[in-house]
Amino acid sequence: MHLFSTGNSWDALPAAVSGAEVLHAEKISDYITASLALGRRSFQQKDDPVDILKKVELIKDGTPTWAAVLLFGKTPQSPITQATIHCGRFKGETKIIDDRLISGTIIEQINEVMDFIRKNTNVEFVITGKPQRDEIWDYPLEALREAVINAVCHRDYSDPADIQIKIYDESIQIWNPGGLPFDMTIDDLLDPAHSSKPRNKLIAQIFYDMGIIERYGSGIQRMIDECIEAGLPGPVFEEKFGGFAITFSKNIFSESSLKELGLNSRQIKAVIYVKEKGRITNTEYQALCDVKKRAASEDIGKLVELNILERIGITGKGTYYILKGRHRGERGIKGAP
Repeated sequence: MHLFSTGNSWDALPAAVSGAEVLHAEKISDYITASLALGRRSFQQKDDPVDILKKVELIKDGTPTWAAVLLFGKTPQSPITQATIHCGRFKGETKIIDDRLISGTIIEQINEVMDFIRKNTNVEFVITGKPQRDEIWDYPLEALREAVINAVCHRDYSDPADIQIKIYDESIQIWNPGGLPFDMTIDDLLDPAHSSKPRNKLIAQIFYDMGIIERYGSGIQRMIDECIEAGLPGPVFEEKFGGFAITFSKNIFSESSLKELGLNSRQIKAVIYVKEKGRITNTEYQALCDVKKRAASEDIGKLVELNILERIGITGKGTYYILKGRHRGERGIKGAP
């Protein structure tokens, strides 16, 4: 609270380390190369790396800041033991079928977390007529990466908890210790015009220099846009358990949510069918629900009106219905959602 009130951030404080020798020269060189390639810094490749870190205030009075240790340290978890990410793949609420504690620099952690997510989610290959097939994952990977970056960049590193990523059958939750800035609400966060207030200012600046983040304050809207484009629900943002959570759901129409919309049992059965098979025709609806054509048309019409189903085709036998927002090329795998 004191740092926030004075306009400073914890990551800019001198770290409890002996000197610049705790930093990895190759990782510093990678930063310099990336920032020069993007034109976001005016360094010279021949400049002394330590002088560059002094220029960007990652080294102060000969001592690396906490940001420098997290970004370029040889052993960042010594002394910041809590600077880790705990990833788990769950079956149900409690059964863990894959588990990993990720350490290293925070840049390395982002990439390793994405590897864990790819390992524990599904990909569908879609034939579109292009030379290569499109890959469609359970969740848009760019949105997940943005959420991981958000957690790493904005977490409270003075809190002893680690970042936690939980992958369930129908959702992924990314939680980091430390809530929103004191004068910001969830509603403020969802406003596309909201200002950026990074908890760790130096980390955010280096991420920007390297192109890890593209523009301050735009990450939340990009996550939302990516999910909508994929035909999925927008992510849910919450302050909980002393931190901040982002939850992604791949099941846009669960049975419980369909009941809340007031759908009858036939309509719910049809939506589940479409989730499994990819599409449904009026004739298939009649057979599935054992109803006449008129009742099927009325039921389907209501589903279209509620933006649950989308009609493909105009009239005749070629007309069928898919889940709203799902036509991104011909789906290539039977049973894909």
